[in-house]
Amino acid sequence: MRTIRIGAGAGFQGDRIAPAVDLAERGELDYLVFECLGERTIALAQQARMSDPTKGYDPLLDRRMRAVLPGCVRNGTRIVTNMGAANPRAAAKRTLELARELGLNGLKVAAVTGDDILDRIGEFVLDETGAPAAAIGHRLVSANAYIGMHGLVAALDAGADVVICGRASDPTLFLAPLAHEFGWARDDWTRLGRGILIGHLLECAAQITGGYFVDPGVKDLPDLANLGHPIAEVDASGNAVITKLPGTGGGITRATCIEQLLYEIHDPARYLQPDVVADFSGVDFEELGKDRIAVRGANGSQATGLLKVSVGYRDGWLGEGQISYAGANCVARGNLAISLVRDRLAPLSARIAEARGELIGVNSVWPGGAGSDHTPEVRMRYGARCRDAETAQMIGEEVEALYLAGPAGGGGVTKSLREIVAIASTLVPAAQVATTFEMKEVQCETA
Repeated sequence: MRTIRIGAGAGFQGDRIAPAVDLAERGELDYLVFECLGERTIALAQQARMSDPTKGYDPLLDRRMRAVLPGCVRNGTRIVTNMGAANPRAAAKRTLELARELGLNGLKVAAVTGDDILDRIGEFVLDETGAPAAAIGHRLVSANAYIGMHGLVAALDAGADVVICGRASDPTLFLAPLAHEFGWARDDWTRLGRGILIGHLLECAAQITGGYFVDPGVKDLPDLANLGHPIAEVDASGNAVITKLPGTGGGITRATCIEQLLYEIHDPARYLQPDVVADFSGVDFEELGKDRIAVRGANGSQATGLLKVSVGYRDGWLGEGQISYAGANCVARGNLAISLVRDRLAPLSARIAEARGELIGVNSVWPGGAGSDHTPEVRMRYGARCRDAETAQMIGEEVEALYLAGPAGGGGVTKSLREIVAIASTLVPAAQVATTFEMKEVQCETA
């Protein structure tokens, strides 16, 4: 039976590039997929685009495309990615420029658009605020719907070698090539559900090969320094074998697959996606051999007709400072430092929306931790969300002042200031979100 080989080139914006190059060079792939967007990532990309209309796409696009395009073209591997972020057209234009520089004549690059619905989000009530998006006013930055497969499939049907979109459902990036290759109907809920499962298993890249899995002495896998990225060998029915390249580190086991299956899933029987409601409740994993796990049993039902939308908005400024204390009585000195900063910032309370002081290693993850006389060192962090940048700047300054105006033995101060882009969400009718694509071909100059 014919199978399609799909590899995961990235699981988030800052993912390592070397494993993707390895897949491009020796993966014998039909498709290499880069999933690089998070909710907050695209809001920040929208900010970048507002500052410069030629930007707003993934900042690592240049490095990734330069690294993998030659191998992909040489081996007939097509690329699908959401590195377009807030500006798929600019990302496609830049990819064409890079391909031209690399001499990749004839490469077809498509930009899929339609996820940006900022112009029509105002009337929709946000889950987190309970008010219409329009109530945010001038602080509203972005509104991007999680689109489904249709625009991507159309671009692949038209012959695109590289398909670049913005905000899409993560598994959709993997579903689209399968629907294109096997001609799955838009209402073939079972196969679409299986395609979503494959996408969900691969979307976090190294997470299924052992990254985010290993716990030394409890769950061990070899050679994490050389951690490989996963490949799915998928047949026309939507069943698959999950594997990785020989010679790469980590491992693909039933345990890594099960952990990834449950990752970010609320109801395994109703995983809501733009194209289908996937049902993972009957999924089974079978070990076929070393680093080869068969996956089958997913199903699906009709999509809800609604699309999730991530709405980004400016929500003040974060000022932060950190300082370390070590040795005898370091916990008490760290707590005193927190009290001093809090007291000194009290006159600014009307300009501070919320603040938090903590001791990293004691109570920054588990509130209520007290440390002990045997705690060897702590790092005090004080952060505050402020209504203006000037106030936020003063947070780090007060922490830095602890060098001489605080407890004994403090050192290693760092401070930072950044604007906060908060994320809210809502649902919109899928009928209000129309996707399309634009495609151009590389034409290299000849002597």
